[in-house]
Amino acid sequence: MTMSSELIIHSRPYETRVALAENGVVVELHIERKTGQELIGNIYRGRVVRVLPGMQAAFVDIGLERSAFLYVSDVHQDLMELERMMLGDSTGIDTEVSADQEDLLVERRREIPLNIEDLLREGQDIMVQIAKEPIGTKGARLTCQISLPGRHLVLMPNVDHIGISRKIEDPVERERLKSLVQEIRPGRFGFIVRTASEGIDKNKLKSEMDFLQKLWTSIQEKMARHTSPGLLYEDLGISLRSVRDLFTREVDRLVIDSREEYSAIMEFIETFVPALKYSVELYEGPEPIFDFYGIEMELSRALDKKIWLKSGGYIVIELTEALTAIDVNTGSYVGARNLEETILKTNLEAVKEIAYQLRLRNLGGLIVIDFIDMEKKVNRERVFTALKEALTKDKAKTHVLKMSELGLIEMTRKRTRENLNRFLSEPCFYCEGRGSLKAKRTICYEIFRDLEREITATSQGAQVLVHVNPLIARVLKEEEQQTVIDLEKRINRRIIISENENLHMEQYEISS
Repeated sequence: MTMSSELIIHSRPYETRVALAENGVVVELHIERKTGQELIGNIYRGRVVRVLPGMQAAFVDIGLERSAFLYVSDVHQDLMELERMMLGDSTGIDTEVSADQEDLLVERRREIPLNIEDLLREGQDIMVQIAKEPIGTKGARLTCQISLPGRHLVLMPNVDHIGISRKIEDPVERERLKSLVQEIRPGRFGFIVRTASEGIDKNKLKSEMDFLQKLWTSIQEKMARHTSPGLLYEDLGISLRSVRDLFTREVDRLVIDSREEYSAIMEFIETFVPALKYSVELYEGPEPIFDFYGIEMELSRALDKKIWLKSGGYIVIELTEALTAIDVNTGSYVGARNLEETILKTNLEAVKEIAYQLRLRNLGGLIVIDFIDMEKKVNRERVFTALKEALTKDKAKTHVLKMSELGLIEMTRKRTRENLNRFLSEPCFYCEGRGSLKAKRTICYEIFRDLEREITATSQGAQVLVHVNPLIARVLKEEEQQTVIDLEKRINRRIIISENENLHMEQYEISS
């Protein structure tokens, strides 16, 4: 049975949401708001403001509100390459190393420790790239290992290495691509060949390689011209990033509801992958695109702590500062034969839902899953194997430990951005931080979408009245004033904001 995949993009001036759906089910959601927080992949001229030998890290000013963080391992990730240079061997990563040489390198590693104070000094200007966006109270995490992703290739100007995506499994094709890149790459630049390169010809690879090289040259020139910390290169917006990173042969079509973004996507595709242009559609229906494809309802579940399973069991997802705890329960499911079989079936069903929720909610860091206790070791192995299998579709790197005697599985999932819950919510002041409410902007944007729905469902009138909590009214009248004006033009109605202190912050009423 073939799996149909679609990219659905809802684009508005204030927010763009990208949903990857497989067989009609949303498996990934990416959101970008015009708040300046979408920073990952951006390249900056940074200035070291403090070196911390005890933590083997440094704080770097990159022109943002908070200083960013740079670990010693992110200054020189390729330790073997650095050690070869120290030994006078610059032949690169493909060099065969004998056992004697390997012993020498290990010995030299002990003799030449890499200390942050030896690599960086306060006041030093360096080029850095954001590897992890600011999460919670933590500043952005940086790396000196610059990478510039294209549609088919990733340029790594500071590393002499050629890598092939593990998703390209055919050994003949892997060797062909590696030989091609080796033949046409300029100098000793490093490249990663992406999954989208499978079957591509030499001319297209060369064209993208030249483009990435010119981009790198322009970034170096900006670095030389600038004298203070600031942005050197900004990664693509979320719509074009989705085309570059997610729109592969496995995705059947892309649907977007903005004519302006549609034109930008078509221009991008014509340049890099013209064969996909027939798979892009402009949605112009009266109903909001996420409503039309049934995505909005699915997303509302992504903020719930309790998720029901089809059998009647359920899982509970709790986010804490240190980790994410997931609890599996049988709920109303009583089974048909015996207790062990009932528990096993619930756990196996929970595995699929957990893998899905991790991907949808972008949960990362340490995750502890409390499955229902099973007496038989073979059943514990089945659940562990099923979880590993369910996680294979996840693009984020995961590491799973075997189930303990108590039915606990510990795992980690690489985190680069805020999870969906923290992105869409903010701490609740009604309950002194014990829970959370939707963010004010999230409520405002729900109001905007509801207004679009309301107008398509009712007859034309002169104005529409929106009753909201005073806190929401303030955001609508100040921070989102221009958006309200744009929306008035879009729906051809005047929008009047009315404050009502009796309304909960998440409540609002719309009347014509």
